[in-house]
Amino acid sequence: MRGWWQDLTDLVLPAECGGCGRLRTALCPECRAALTGDVPSRVRPDPEPPGLPVVYAAAPYEDQVRAALLAHKERGVLILAGPLGAALAGAVRAGLGVGGQVAADGAAVAAGPGDARAPVSLVPVPSARWAVRARGHDPAQRIALAAAAELRRTGTPARVLAVLRQRRAVADQSGLGSRQRLDNLAGALEVTPAGVRLLAGGGRTVLVDDLMTTGASLAEAARALTAAGATVHPGKGGFYGRVTPRTTGEGARRVTMTGVGRPEVVRETGSANSTEDGVGAAVVAASPASFEINRN
Repeated sequence: MRGWWQDLTDLVLPAECGGCGRLRTALCPECRAALTGDVPSRVRPDPEPPGLPVVYAAAPYEDQVRAALLAHKERGVLILAGPLGAALAGAVRAGLGVGGQVAADGAAVAAGPGDARAPVSLVPVPSARWAVRARGHDPAQRIALAAAAELRRTGTPARVLAVLRQRRAVADQSGLGSRQRLDNLAGALEVTPAGVRLLAGGGRTVLVDDLMTTGASLAEAARALTAAGATVHPGKGGFYGRVTPRTTGEGARRVTMTGVGRPEVVRETGSANSTEDGVGAAVVAASPASFEINRN
Protein backbone atom coordinates (compact mmCIF):
# COMPACT_ATOMS: atom_id res chain seq x y z
CA MET A 1 0.00 0.00 0.00
CA ARG A 2 2.79 2.41 0.87
CA GLY A 3 4.52 1.81 -2.48
CA TRP A 4 1.26 2.33 -4.38
CA TRP A 5 0.58 5.59 -2.52
CA GLN A 6 4.12 6.78 -3.22
CA ASP A 7 3.69 6.18 -6.95
CA LEU A 8 0.37 8.04 -6.96
CA THR A 9 1.90 10.97 -5.05
CA ASP A 10 4.72 11.21 -7.60
CA LEU A 11 2.14 11.67 -10.36
CA VAL A 12 0.77 14.75 -8.57
CA LEU A 13 3.96 16.08 -6.98
CA PRO A 14 7.22 15.07 -8.71
CA ALA A 15 9.83 13.36 -6.57
CA GLU A 16 12.42 15.99 -7.45
CA CYS A 17 12.83 19.45 -8.96
CA GLY A 18 13.05 19.33 -12.73
CA GLY A 19 16.00 21.73 -12.67
CA CYS A 20 18.25 20.71 -9.79
CA GLY A 21 16.81 17.53 -8.30
CA ARG A 22 15.66 19.03 -4.99
CA LEU A 23 13.10 16.71 -3.41
CA ARG A 24 9.35 17.21 -3.42
CA THR A 25 8.92 20.18 -5.71
CA ALA A 26 8.17 20.52 -9.41
CA LEU A 27 10.53 23.47 -9.77
CA CYS A 28 12.30 25.04 -6.80
CA PRO A 29 12.46 28.84 -6.38
CA GLU A 30 16.08 29.00 -7.54
CA CYS A 31 15.40 27.07 -10.74
CA ARG A 32 12.22 29.05 -11.38
CA ALA A 33 14.27 32.25 -11.09
CA ALA A 34 16.78 30.89 -13.61
CA LEU A 35 13.89 30.25 -15.99
CA THR A 36 11.89 33.46 -15.58
CA GLY A 37 14.01 35.82 -13.49
CA ASP A 38 15.67 37.69 -16.35
CA VAL A 39 14.11 39.98 -18.94
CA PRO A 40 13.60 38.01 -22.19
CA SER A 41 16.08 38.96 -24.90
CA ARG A 42 16.25 38.93 -28.65
CA VAL A 43 18.48 36.07 -29.81
CA ARG A 44 20.28 35.15 -33.05
CA PRO A 45 22.17 31.96 -33.89
CA ASP A 46 25.46 32.05 -35.75
CA PRO A 47 25.24 31.29 -38.63
CA GLU A 48 21.76 32.76 -38.99
CA PRO A 49 19.61 30.71 -41.37
CA PRO A 50 17.82 32.46 -44.27
CA GLY A 51 14.27 33.43 -43.40
CA LEU A 52 14.69 33.23 -39.64
CA PRO A 53 12.15 35.55 -38.00
CA VAL A 54 12.98 37.83 -35.10
CA VAL A 55 13.23 35.56 -32.05
CA TYR A 56 12.92 36.32 -28.35
CA ALA A 57 14.00 33.85 -25.66
CA ALA A 58 13.31 33.76 -21.93
CA ALA A 59 16.58 32.18 -20.78
CA PRO A 60 19.87 30.66 -21.96
CA TYR A 61 19.79 26.91 -22.53
CA GLU A 62 22.11 25.83 -19.74
CA ASP A 63 22.19 24.36 -16.24
CA GLN A 64 18.75 24.29 -14.54
CA VAL A 65 16.89 25.56 -17.62
CA ARG A 66 18.35 22.81 -19.78
CA ALA A 67 17.50 20.19 -17.15
CA ALA A 68 13.90 21.41 -16.83
CA LEU A 69 13.31 21.40 -20.59
CA LEU A 70 14.74 17.90 -20.95
CA ALA A 71 12.70 16.64 -17.99
CA HIS A 72 9.52 17.91 -19.63
CA LYS A 73 10.39 16.79 -23.16
CA GLU A 74 12.16 13.48 -22.67
CA ARG A 75 11.04 12.23 -19.24
CA GLY A 76 7.42 13.36 -19.45
CA VAL A 77 7.40 15.54 -16.34
CA LEU A 78 4.30 17.28 -17.62
CA ILE A 79 3.77 19.41 -14.52
CA LEU A 80 6.72 21.50 -15.77
CA ALA A 81 4.59 22.76 -18.67
CA GLY A 82 3.21 25.43 -16.32
CA PRO A 83 6.46 27.21 -15.43
CA LEU A 84 7.88 26.63 -18.92
CA GLY A 85 4.73 28.16 -20.39
CA ALA A 86 5.07 31.17 -18.09
CA ALA A 87 8.62 31.68 -19.37
CA LEU A 88 7.43 31.41 -22.98
CA ALA A 89 4.67 33.92 -22.29
CA GLY A 90 7.30 36.37 -21.09
CA ALA A 91 9.23 35.98 -24.34
CA VAL A 92 6.03 36.51 -26.34
CA ARG A 93 5.23 39.67 -24.39
CA ALA A 94 8.75 40.98 -25.03
CA GLY A 95 8.30 40.54 -28.77
CA LEU A 96 4.89 42.16 -28.65
CA GLY A 97 6.31 45.20 -26.89
CA VAL A 98 4.29 44.41 -23.77
CA GLY A 99 6.04 44.43 -20.41
CA GLY A 100 6.40 41.28 -18.38
CA GLN A 101 5.25 42.98 -15.18
CA VAL A 102 1.77 42.40 -13.84
CA ALA A 103 -0.39 45.09 -12.26
CA ALA A 104 -2.32 44.61 -9.04
CA ASP A 105 -5.47 43.67 -10.98
CA GLY A 106 -3.58 41.00 -12.94
CA ALA A 107 -3.39 42.92 -16.21
CA ALA A 108 -0.17 43.12 -18.21
CA VAL A 109 1.75 46.37 -17.91
CA ALA A 110 2.75 47.76 -21.29
CA ALA A 111 6.45 48.53 -21.64
CA GLY A 112 6.14 50.14 -25.04
CA PRO A 113 3.71 50.82 -27.84
CA GLY A 114 2.52 47.20 -28.04
CA ASP A 115 -1.17 46.63 -27.26
CA ALA A 116 -1.73 43.89 -24.69
CA ARG A 117 -5.43 43.72 -25.61
CA ALA A 118 -4.91 42.76 -29.25
CA PRO A 119 -5.47 39.01 -29.78
CA VAL A 120 -2.42 36.78 -30.18
CA SER A 121 -2.25 33.42 -31.94
CA LEU A 122 0.58 31.13 -30.85
CA VAL A 123 1.61 28.70 -33.59
CA PRO A 124 3.77 25.88 -32.17
CA VAL A 125 6.47 24.28 -34.29
CA PRO A 126 5.38 20.63 -34.52
CA SER A 127 7.61 17.78 -33.43
CA ALA A 128 8.33 14.91 -35.80
CA ARG A 129 5.60 12.26 -35.73
CA TRP A 130 7.99 9.58 -34.54
CA ALA A 131 9.14 11.84 -31.69
CA VAL A 132 5.57 12.49 -30.56
CA ARG A 133 4.88 8.75 -30.57
CA ALA A 134 8.05 8.02 -28.60
CA ARG A 135 7.45 10.75 -25.99
CA GLY A 136 3.72 10.40 -25.77
CA HIS A 137 3.16 14.14 -26.16
CA ASP A 138 4.15 17.18 -28.22
CA PRO A 139 6.29 19.35 -25.88
CA ALA A 140 6.06 22.59 -27.85
CA GLN A 141 2.29 22.39 -28.17
CA ARG A 142 1.83 21.63 -24.48
CA ILE A 143 4.03 24.56 -23.47
CA ALA A 144 2.22 26.81 -25.95
CA LEU A 145 -1.11 25.97 -24.32
CA ALA A 146 0.32 26.89 -20.91
CA ALA A 147 1.76 30.12 -22.35
CA ALA A 148 -1.60 31.08 -23.86
CA ALA A 149 -3.27 30.54 -20.50
CA GLU A 150 -0.65 32.74 -18.82
CA LEU A 151 -1.08 35.48 -21.43
CA ARG A 152 -4.84 35.46 -20.92
CA ARG A 153 -4.37 35.59 -17.16
CA THR A 154 -2.28 38.74 -17.51
CA GLY A 155 -4.65 40.52 -19.86
CA THR A 156 -3.53 39.49 -23.37
CA PRO A 157 -6.14 37.50 -25.34
CA ALA A 158 -4.31 34.46 -26.68
CA ARG A 159 -5.04 31.15 -28.36
CA VAL A 160 -3.00 28.25 -29.73
CA LEU A 161 -3.34 27.43 -33.41
CA ALA A 162 -1.67 24.08 -34.17
CA VAL A 163 -1.91 24.74 -37.91
CA LEU A 164 1.52 23.46 -38.96
CA ARG A 165 2.07 19.83 -39.88
CA GLN A 166 4.82 17.74 -41.38
CA ARG A 167 4.25 16.73 -44.98
CA ARG A 168 7.21 14.37 -45.11
CA ALA A 169 9.41 12.47 -42.68
CA VAL A 170 12.53 14.13 -41.27
CA ALA A 171 15.62 12.64 -39.65
CA ASP A 172 16.56 13.03 -35.98
CA GLN A 173 18.12 16.49 -35.64
CA SER A 174 20.51 15.55 -32.83
CA GLY A 175 24.09 15.45 -34.05
CA LEU A 176 23.36 17.49 -37.18
CA GLY A 177 25.09 20.78 -37.92
CA SER A 178 23.33 23.98 -38.93
CA ARG A 179 23.58 23.32 -42.68
CA GLN A 180 22.49 19.70 -42.25
CA ARG A 181 19.48 20.78 -40.20
CA LEU A 182 18.43 23.24 -42.89
CA ASP A 183 18.67 20.50 -45.51
CA ASN A 184 16.83 18.04 -43.27
CA LEU A 185 13.90 20.42 -42.71
CA ALA A 186 13.69 22.21 -46.07
CA GLY A 187 10.11 21.95 -47.33
CA ALA A 188 9.11 19.63 -44.48
CA LEU A 189 6.28 21.74 -43.00
CA GLU A 190 3.02 23.04 -44.36
CA VAL A 191 -0.05 24.85 -43.08
CA THR A 192 -3.26 22.85 -43.06
CA PRO A 193 -6.09 24.15 -45.31
CA ALA A 194 -8.16 24.96 -42.23
CA GLY A 195 -5.14 26.68 -40.73
CA VAL A 196 -4.95 29.22 -43.56
CA ARG A 197 -8.48 30.34 -42.74
CA LEU A 198 -7.78 30.48 -39.01
CA LEU A 199 -4.64 32.55 -39.47
CA ALA A 200 -6.49 35.00 -41.69
CA GLY A 201 -8.97 35.70 -38.91
CA GLY A 202 -6.99 38.64 -37.56
CA GLY A 203 -4.81 39.44 -34.60
CA ARG A 204 -1.09 38.81 -34.19
CA THR A 205 0.69 35.54 -34.89
CA VAL A 206 3.77 34.25 -33.06
CA LEU A 207 5.70 31.08 -33.88
CA VAL A 208 6.65 29.34 -30.64
CA ASP A 209 8.94 26.47 -29.64
CA ASP A 210 10.61 25.23 -26.49
CA LEU A 211 14.18 25.65 -27.74
CA MET A 212 16.15 27.33 -30.52
CA THR A 213 19.60 26.00 -31.36
CA THR A 214 20.47 26.64 -35.03
CA GLY A 215 17.15 28.30 -35.89
CA ALA A 216 16.43 25.82 -38.71
CA SER A 217 13.04 24.73 -37.32
CA LEU A 218 11.78 28.29 -36.86
CA ALA A 219 13.02 29.30 -40.31
CA GLU A 220 11.19 26.37 -41.92
CA ALA A 221 8.03 27.15 -39.94
CA ALA A 222 8.15 30.79 -41.11
CA ARG A 223 8.64 29.59 -44.69
CA ALA A 224 5.58 27.37 -44.39
CA LEU A 225 3.45 30.29 -43.21
CA THR A 226 4.46 32.49 -46.12
CA ALA A 227 4.18 29.61 -48.61
CA ALA A 228 0.57 29.14 -47.49
CA GLY A 229 -0.33 32.41 -49.16
CA ALA A 230 -0.32 34.62 -46.10
CA THR A 231 2.13 37.09 -44.71
CA VAL A 232 2.47 38.60 -41.27
CA HIS A 233 2.71 42.37 -41.50
CA PRO A 234 4.48 44.30 -38.73
CA GLY A 235 1.93 45.47 -36.20
CA LYS A 236 1.69 48.78 -34.43
CA GLY A 237 4.56 49.07 -32.00
CA GLY A 238 5.96 45.59 -32.58
CA PHE A 239 7.13 43.10 -35.16
CA TYR A 240 4.27 40.66 -34.66
CA GLY A 241 1.43 41.71 -36.93
CA ARG A 242 -1.87 40.61 -38.32
CA VAL A 243 -1.98 37.77 -40.81
CA THR A 244 -3.63 38.91 -44.05
CA PRO A 245 -3.87 37.54 -47.58
CA ARG A 246 -0.45 38.06 -49.06
CA THR A 247 0.12 40.38 -51.97
CA THR A 248 2.96 40.25 -54.43
CA GLY A 249 4.57 42.94 -56.48
CA GLU A 250 7.56 43.75 -58.58
CA GLY A 251 9.63 44.30 -55.46
CA ALA A 252 8.96 40.84 -54.07
CA ARG A 253 12.12 38.73 -53.77
CA ARG A 254 12.21 35.01 -54.57
CA VAL A 255 14.09 32.78 -52.15
CA THR A 256 14.62 29.11 -52.95
CA MET A 257 15.10 26.74 -50.01
CA THR A 258 17.03 23.71 -51.22
CA GLY A 259 17.88 20.47 -49.51
CA VAL A 260 16.11 17.24 -48.67
CA GLY A 261 12.63 17.17 -50.18
CA ARG A 262 11.08 19.35 -52.84
CA PRO A 263 12.63 22.83 -53.09
CA GLU A 264 10.22 25.60 -52.17
CA VAL A 265 10.04 29.06 -53.67
CA VAL A 266 8.96 31.72 -51.21
CA ARG A 267 8.08 35.31 -51.98
CA GLU A 268 9.22 37.79 -49.38
CA THR A 269 8.20 41.43 -49.19
CA GLY A 270 11.13 42.48 -47.05
CA SER A 271 14.79 41.76 -46.52
CA ALA A 272 15.91 38.45 -45.10
CA ASN A 273 16.06 38.13 -41.31
CA SER A 274 14.51 41.55 -40.74
CA THR A 275 11.53 42.67 -38.72
CA GLU A 276 9.98 43.86 -41.99
CA ASP A 277 9.36 40.22 -42.91
CA GLY A 278 6.80 40.39 -40.12
CA VAL A 279 6.99 36.82 -38.81
CA GLY A 280 8.02 36.80 -35.15
CA ALA A 281 8.94 33.93 -32.86
CA ALA A 282 9.42 33.20 -29.18
CA VAL A 283 11.09 30.31 -27.38
CA VAL A 284 11.65 29.27 -23.79
CA ALA A 285 15.41 28.96 -24.23
CA ALA A 286 18.20 29.45 -26.74
CA SER A 287 21.90 28.67 -26.77
CA PRO A 288 23.92 31.08 -24.58
CA ALA A 289 25.97 32.22 -27.59
CA SER A 290 22.82 33.43 -29.37
CA PHE A 291 22.28 35.96 -26.58
CA GLU A 292 25.80 37.29 -26.94
CA ILE A 293 25.77 38.02 -30.68
CA ASN A 294 22.53 40.00 -30.74
CA ARG A 295 23.01 42.92 -33.10
CA ASN A 296 20.44 45.70 -32.91
